[in-house]
Amino acid sequence: MTVATATSPTVTLQGVSRWFGQKVAVSEITAEFGAGVTGLLGPNGAGKTTLLRILTGLIRPSEGAVSVFGSDPRSDPSVYSRIALVPEDENVYGFLSAAEFVTHNARLQKLPDPGAAARRALALVDLTEVAERQLAGFSKGMRQRAKVAAALVHDPEVVILDEPLNGTDPIQRAHLTRIFVDMGRQGRTVIVSSHVLHEVERMADRVIAMVDGRLAASGTVPALRKAMSDIPLQIRIDCDQPRRMAAALVERDWVGGITVEEGSLHVRALDAEQLGRALPGLAKGLDVRITRVDPEDESLESVFRYLVEGR
Repeated sequence: MTVATATSPTVTLQGVSRWFGQKVAVSEITAEFGAGVTGLLGPNGAGKTTLLRILTGLIRPSEGAVSVFGSDPRSDPSVYSRIALVPEDENVYGFLSAAEFVTHNARLQKLPDPGAAARRALALVDLTEVAERQLAGFSKGMRQRAKVAAALVHDPEVVILDEPLNGTDPIQRAHLTRIFVDMGRQGRTVIVSSHVLHEVERMADRVIAMVDGRLAASGTVPALRKAMSDIPLQIRIDCDQPRRMAAALVERDWVGGITVEEGSLHVRALDAEQLGRALPGLAKGLDVRITRVDPEDESLESVFRYLVEGR
């Protein structure tokens, strides 16, 4: 069974399952979340949203236990002053202005100066200039930022984000990404569920992959890719004489195949460490000038594809 562990965890799940009638949405998840940004990945129907709702106490697990700062959020309401959820759903009141919406959340958190807290949160997401406009007139990306402001108004220690970049334009996405990364660096626990893989890769210190309600893998992207030793690693080598280098490499038993292009070759390495050790000597002996060596499939997207989409 795959278990996701964290240093000094603030949020833990122990053997958590949840089913709705005959449908199993989450099955036997054991995981820990701590300081930093964790990306929660999986295809539609993998159970990500259900898991996030269990973490926040919105859904009771059918089996297993949830702990946030040592307490079950369903039995200890004080936990809610320390956590926040940005749901994927459009949970805004269109008749309210952005300032009213965020201030309302500040009052629910019983902050001493709700107006000041709302202004700080709106400034954080760059909505100050439109704070008095009704949410009904906002674009989807602007409503998304208003939801983030409302969630962060009480300065939570655990921030749970379900598809937080939905509907945002590139500039808005970059701005929100910086906010989430900064929170992780400040020592907060940030959990981000998203299907936009390259953006999660920019935010997350580690990744948890789910498939069919189960935990499929956990770790940093390079560590996950390295652990998949049964899958050859695709390496790009740029050099001035790719055919000469290819002819030398193809004889090695740790090379599974080579494709040659103008100025580069793509090596299917069965053992990337062996390739790395051999390249300097080969280049020197063959009088080949290497200008670049890069893994081509160590991205989050390739790891996700291998782990979740059937490899």
